[in-house]
Amino acid sequence: MQNYNILWADDEIELLKPHILFLEKKGYQITPVTSGVDAIDRCEQENFDVVFLDENMPGMTGIETLSKIKSIQPSLPVVMITKSEEEDIMEQAIGSRIDDYLIKPLNPNQILLSVKKILDNKRLVSERTNQEYQQDFRNISMAFGEYMDHKDWTDIYRKLIKWELEIDKSSDKSMLEILNMQKEEANKTFANFIEDNYQDWINESVDDVPLMSHNVMNDVVFEETKKGKPVFLFVIDNLRVDQWKVLEPFFSEMFQIEEESTYYSILPTTTAYSRNSLFSGLLPSEIQKKYPQFWVGEDQEEGKNNHEDELLEALIRRKRLDLKFSYHKIKNTAQGKSLSDSVLNLMGNDLNVVVYNFVDMLSHARTEMEMIRELAPDEPAYRSITVSWFLHSPLYEIFKKLKQKDVKVIVTTDHGTIRVKKPYKIIGDRNTNTNLRYKQGKNLAFDEGGVFFSRTPEKLGLPKTNVSTSYAFALPAYFFAYPNNYNYYVKYYTDTFQHGGISLEEILIPIVCMNSKNGG
Repeated sequence: MQNYNILWADDEIELLKPHILFLEKKGYQITPVTSGVDAIDRCEQENFDVVFLDENMPGMTGIETLSKIKSIQPSLPVVMITKSEEEDIMEQAIGSRIDDYLIKPLNPNQILLSVKKILDNKRLVSERTNQEYQQDFRNISMAFGEYMDHKDWTDIYRKLIKWELEIDKSSDKSMLEILNMQKEEANKTFANFIEDNYQDWINESVDDVPLMSHNVMNDVVFEETKKGKPVFLFVIDNLRVDQWKVLEPFFSEMFQIEEESTYYSILPTTTAYSRNSLFSGLLPSEIQKKYPQFWVGEDQEEGKNNHEDELLEALIRRKRLDLKFSYHKIKNTAQGKSLSDSVLNLMGNDLNVVVYNFVDMLSHARTEMEMIRELAPDEPAYRSITVSWFLHSPLYEIFKKLKQKDVKVIVTTDHGTIRVKKPYKIIGDRNTNTNLRYKQGKNLAFDEGGVFFSRTPEKLGLPKTNVSTSYAFALPAYFFAYPNNYNYYVKYYTDTFQHGGISLEEILIPIVCMNSKNGG
């Protein structure tokens, strides 16, 4: 056991000698003092792991001492000990950020439990996490050798995320390398699964087809508009399941989560394809044929998502729905603040769609800006910066306003993103697109192995620029690099977050339906 040092301040410290001896036999070092002033002096001179503080000392009270100690060492855990159970004293202590409190007369086991809860909690949680993951590791690995359908893959991915987040919170990261290896194995097997099944799903030639981008509006969103409440759909671009999970506690405080699930993004897992498909209710090839004025090809300079509201309006007309709707695309903080100021004016609409682009901008900025690369070097940091942004964003303010109203809130995304680690050489002509995770072109050349390739994109629901157009999708962890600029690509893009290809992180994405708790 780690050798912890405890400062114990009590004007009757001699009467507590049996308790001190009890803790010392358990391996703890105790530094006794008899006043608040002495406790403060000690905290200025030494580092302690926890402080026991008597509330009712003569001279400087425990509450006053607590305040001084917290100003010296803000993160130092403090246990308040009191003879009184008066509510105002407890409220003062809790408001001053105590970690626990004990009522006299003290019981030795009660003291030990408090110490363990504060000091050994992380170690005990870490040990339990590692033990439980080791037990689940075998079950997950065995599943890769068995037939799994799209629901099974959703379950496996959510399990992996659960363990990733648990180990992330743990002080012992010894199992992280094993988990990362298991995620890599899962991704390889999942890529094979997508190659084997994707075309059948797109053509609906099998009975069991997962919810995909082009069915989300009809199967989920429009169904919710039939229930009589205003529906607010938030499409937070590039939001992965693990990022949703670290944001979920903040949503749980505001809303009643009715259903939390995932859906499968179409290929390529990029905004130009998946989000247009989401709002149009169509596959990209169908958009190109049905609404050529709204489809912008890879060879065109125009922005490829400038007609989402028109595609949504066309979908509502095709479904013959009598819906009053609004559409808002938020690209910067000023636009977010403007929507926050006016969001309650939208209550008269049946459906309000908000596209929030920040997470996508963050992932791309991480590639382009050295500072962001430093801030988000890996998945835990990427999740952390997402939480930090959210808590200081106008989007959070929008949700806090909506929680007061009787509304349905749906949070989803259009695709995820994966941290790429391995370059993959590919050759294309001058008209080949620039995305690092998929390529569309006439004369694509590459070595077999790390690519899902199709010479018949129409079977995948994808448009053909010309007769010989083909698509290549990078498999997990790879990114495409041109041989003539290979070293530059390797140095610049290794360990960046990209999307467009095939991986659990890019394809399996969150969709969450919530009701406001405080609505009338």
